[in-house]
Amino acid sequence: MSIVVAGARGQLGGELCRQLGDDAVGLDIDDLDLTDGPAVLATLQRLRLAAVINCAAYTQVDRAEAEFERCRAVNATAVEHLARACGELDCPLVQISTDYVFGGAGDSTGTVPVPADTMRSMVAKTGLSPSAGDARPLGFREDDPPAPQGVYATTKFEGERAAARHPKHLIVRTCGLYARPSDARAGNFVKTMLRLGGGGQPLRVVADQHCTPSYVPHVARAVLFLLRCETRPWGIYHVTNRGQTTWCEFAAEIFRLAGMDVRVQPITTAEYAAAAPRPAYSVLDTSAYHRLGGPPMPDWQAALAEYFAEWESLRTM
Repeated sequence: MSIVVAGARGQLGGELCRQLGDDAVGLDIDDLDLTDGPAVLATLQRLRLAAVINCAAYTQVDRAEAEFERCRAVNATAVEHLARACGELDCPLVQISTDYVFGGAGDSTGTVPVPADTMRSMVAKTGLSPSAGDARPLGFREDDPPAPQGVYATTKFEGERAAARHPKHLIVRTCGLYARPSDARAGNFVKTMLRLGGGGQPLRVVADQHCTPSYVPHVARAVLFLLRCETRPWGIYHVTNRGQTTWCEFAAEIFRLAGMDVRVQPITTAEYAAAAPRPAYSVLDTSAYHRLGGPPMPDWQAALAEYFAEWESLRTM
């Protein structure tokens, strides 16, 4: 039986199709308009389905502020249609979501805030007091209350709630995706830095947003594990590479591994002055996923090194 991958021409959708091989039925906007409920149901009824993985999303975060209805149609209404269809067909729905749902829980001063529930968990596990200098946040857990800010984050959270109405649902939150360098269609932070870094000018990069950029092949592998895992409970899982960094630190590591002499100047989120709000802190705790025994998620530095191993091999071909 086939697994439908919606958003098959995106970074994660494309990688999922690659890893699934002949088991994948990749659909994108040219194949199916997910905002058309009757068309969604009719298309899925024609296919012999094992599951649906929805990677389709409106991800133009700043443009979304001026295109609320379009963004909501893709990020929320389309998920309602998929959830309804999956309910009628009694097949699982995997909804890909985002760390941005925690955007309103951050601290714009540049400090690293810790959700109350996460801090209580950390104290219970380590014995460290909240004021201990060596106490490090574990990141947001699946049961920490979301606090989305901006149109993109709000509509993605609406999509989560729509998916959760279907009993057989998996909601996978992830962060800062970047695909294999061999994925020519993919646009992401790593490719943008490599392109801009070739200009010979210093680059100003935000240094007060704490997150975990994640390598798409690792995330796709984890998503498929969750879908196939017989012992999994339905619900929400956080899947990212391990550790935490800032976009400024991430950029510096990109240039180091690329062997590029680029001066990275740290700036604040306020100086960047984007139209849409960004999370100051959106590190995700992946403990629930790892407790199921899925393929380990390497730390973000190891993941980036894996990216550059392929990048280097492509350059020498």
